[in-house]
Amino acid sequence: MVALVAFCAIGALLYDVIAVRAGHRSGAWRTRIAEEMTTRPVDDPWLLATGAVAVLLGLWLLILALTPGLRRLLPLRAPEESTEIGAWLDRKGAAMVLRDAAMRVPGVSHARLRVRRRRVIARAEVGFRDTAVVRNDLTQALQEQCRQLALVHTPRLTIRLRHHTR
Repeated sequence: MVALVAFCAIGALLYDVIAVRAGHRSGAWRTRIAEEMTTRPVDDPWLLATGAVAVLLGLWLLILALTPGLRRLLPLRAPEESTEIGAWLDRKGAAMVLRDAAMRVPGVSHARLRVRRRRVIARAEVGFRDTAVVRNDLTQALQEQCRQLALVHTPRLTIRLRHHTR
């Protein structure tokens, strides 16, 4: 909401500046603001209060931008009967469950999974079997495990395979 208000204010200011550069008169609002800024003293209480509010709003937005929020959690689907229940799964926990599913696929000797908000990246080493067959089996196993996790958004799957070499 703050970004939308700022976008509109900056857009209006940019429009007025472009209009002045094109030879038109500046807007009455901009002329009034310029007059107010030049005639008010620096120690005016309204000016100090407005500056303090702007600083507090800026600090609050900065704190909100730097705090992680719930980005480490993946939301789970709620049962059909209840819409007020919220449950989440930690990304590391989801990665461990998916890694276990990947390691159960015949031919996978090592697997590393990275779970993001909308994507699962699986890196696996194939010890034996054909790579195409292992890729199909691994894709099916991970898709089934993702369905069983009951995430709100089914993540896209990216699989990278390589042969195990010593």
